Amino acid sequence: CLVILTATTYVAINFSINQIWENKATTRHAPFAKSQYVLSEVLQSHIVQKYRHWIVKNDTIIWQYEKKILYRSGKADFVIMIDAIKDRRSIRRYRTDEVPRPYIEEILRAGTLAPSSKNRQPWKFTVVQGEAKKEMLHVMEDGLNRERINPLLPESRKLLKGAEYTLSIMKQAPVIIFVTNRNGTDIREKMDAEERIYEICNAQSVGAAIENMTLAATELGLGSLWICDTYFAYDELTEWLGDAGALYVALAVGYADENPAPRPRKDISCVTEWRQEAEA
Repeated sequence: CLVILTATTYVAINFSINQIWENKATTRHAPFAKSQYVLSEVLQSHIVQKYRHWIVKNDTIIWQYEKKILYRSGKADFVIMIDAIKDRRSIRRYRTDEVPRPYIEEILRAGTLAPSSKNRQPWKFTVVQGEAKKEMLHVMEDGLNRERINPLLPESRKLLKGAEYTLSIMKQAPVIIFVTNRNGTDIREKMDAEERIYEICNAQSVGAAIENMTLAATELGLGSLWICDTYFAYDELTEWLGDAGALYVALAVGYADENPAPRPRKDISCVTEWRQEAEA
């Protein structure tokens, strides 16, 4: 159920504070009548602290929505604000603070809630920390060194310096999550039209999962960086990951040590065409 409230609305979510923490909350508000409204404990705690405009009266929580999105899904229910979309940044400097495991699990859970073509859910997540992360970084560095001599991506040689910079960012971030496509094929493999469509649909599905993960990280007060420079070390990282599937992305996650300004965005008028009349 996806509801966009375009005007300031006061929604009475009719449950007591005690019920929140017991995951037994229900709402009687019309759009969500007779539905369970359950937040995981991690997001409960974080949202209660972040959004101070909750009004508590007679054990009833009333939440003021101002152009927010309420998103509800299957086994886990999230409140994901449009704020998270606006606030998300690509973070390239991280603090050394460790990320609590429940936060990482929330990010992974957000990924699993993404839509996928034919519900194939082709993603696999490999969370890399500690000594394993050090080993992975050496593997990626070996790949970048090999790329200078025997490039897999010769036309992208000019971007190799950027990949070296990305490696330094990955060293800072306490958590690296590799996102692979379990149904994917090697990037060198030739495909017919049908196979290529299958691959494109799965790629879109994995992309949706990654976007969910970056937004969940933002909502939890974490920074993230969507990394594709891993392709410069494709063979080395693929071997290191084992049977995880086709390498798509590495996602750096941690507490941001910078606060970058938003990047320029094209206005919707520049990227949208409205059609209402038949062409014929």
